[in-house]
Amino acid sequence: MKKRYVHGFRSLFLSLFLLLLLSCGEKTKSNSTEMAMDHSKEAAVTTSPKKPLSEDFKAYWYAGDAEITSYQLEQARYGEMRDGHAVLIYVTEPFLPEIQVKADQSNPDNVSVLKLNATKKFLTGIYPYSIMSSTFYPVYDNQHALKTSLSVQEWCGHVYSQINNRDQFEFTSHSYFEGEADQNFKLDKQILENELWTKVRIHPEDLPTANLFVIPSLEYLRLAHKELKAYEATASISTENGITTYILTYPTLERILRLNFESNFPYSIESWSEEFKSGFGQNAKTLTTKATKIKSLKTAYWGQHDNDDLILRDSLGL
Repeated sequence: MKKRYVHGFRSLFLSLFLLLLLSCGEKTKSNSTEMAMDHSKEAAVTTSPKKPLSEDFKAYWYAGDAEITSYQLEQARYGEMRDGHAVLIYVTEPFLPEIQVKADQSNPDNVSVLKLNATKKFLTGIYPYSIMSSTFYPVYDNQHALKTSLSVQEWCGHVYSQINNRDQFEFTSHSYFEGEADQNFKLDKQILENELWTKVRIHPEDLPTANLFVIPSLEYLRLAHKELKAYEATASISTENGITTYILTYPTLERILRLNFESNFPYSIESWSEEFKSGFGQNAKTLTTKATKIKSLKTAYWGQHDNDDLILRDSLGL
């Protein structure tokens, strides 16, 4: 009798224990679902309704070509002006928002972006500089750039930095400079100067103005060895003789960016200038980097890699 009682008690205890485990499991599952829903709501806050694409935009940017524009460059570096060339390459492409790379296949989750690859090449004395930045901005102009990156190569070494747009901006950087080295951190989302160069090609009428907080271009922050964060800025826009000028001023950085583009579609960038202090310590002086348009081509450059295609560089003045 005693054995039956003990056996029954054990069975009851085991049943209650299994019931408790199942209820805990259901609770965990429910919490996970709630967390996923909360995450979805949070992600939805970071995007706005998609802005419609004009027929002109579709015809120009989805014709299977890239827009390549060359510029004569006067670059301020180490307190002196340097001659060089800059190239802006704009092209639309499908983008995977989760892993944040170009999509190789059609997928309903793909985001159509206007990508800008911007390059600069110039000499500082005996050694060359090569700079490239890439920005991936949704064509629907309804959120921040999904990714922007920068690489700089010169004979002292090379550096790389990147911002990924997720729940927050995620910054990664690698440098040969002591005190910079490898960095990984998150920061709150603010306007990216890099994304303004693509936004201007889509909806320039919606460029932000007045008093702002802006994360300066990765190129400027790297070359000036400034902290990556949002800085107070003021922005204004004006139009004269078919050219619209967007002016972004950073008081604490003593820096002014002027972006000059056609007032009508496709809003081609005709020139730009960047005023800032260049040089070392007390010998630093305010100089102005300038880029002036040479030539623009619409072409599928990725298939023009034969020696016979070298003539296209001549047509760009490169």
